[in-house]
Amino acid sequence: MATAAKFGTKKRANGINITPFVDVLLVVLVIFILTSNASIPGIRVDLPKASASVPLEKPKTKAITIDNAGQVFLDAYPVTLPELEERLRTEKALSPDFPVIVRGDASVQYAKVVEVLDLLRRIELNQVGLVTGKPA
Repeated sequence: MATAAKFGTKKRANGINITPFVDVLLVVLVIFILTSNASIPGIRVDLPKASASVPLEKPKTKAITIDNAGQVFLDAYPVTLPELEERLRTEKALSPDFPVIVRGDASVQYAKVVEVLDLLRRIELNQVGLVTGKPA
């Protein structure tokens, strides 16, 4: 043993070198941070449906259109006045305060527009708007 100390042999450390372990952990941490931030906006989830859910969006506007022939349309579907009343009452039962817009052709008879407005008054719809165009 005396000769080994004389020639300058190195003595081994009595602990574990943790430098490679820290390097590996830092690389794993960086990879985790990059992948977790990149995946958040693209998450697609099929949410369960509840029977008593409250809608978070505002009610959709119903559009009533009267063409130049006097035909009445509800959201681009032709309806008669009794069908229009039935559909609007059903919609009012689902969401009581939904907006309605009335679009009438310039050449339509005024009586047809009045019939539709009278129907809306009987159903007690309060948010009614009349659509007009801009002058040329």
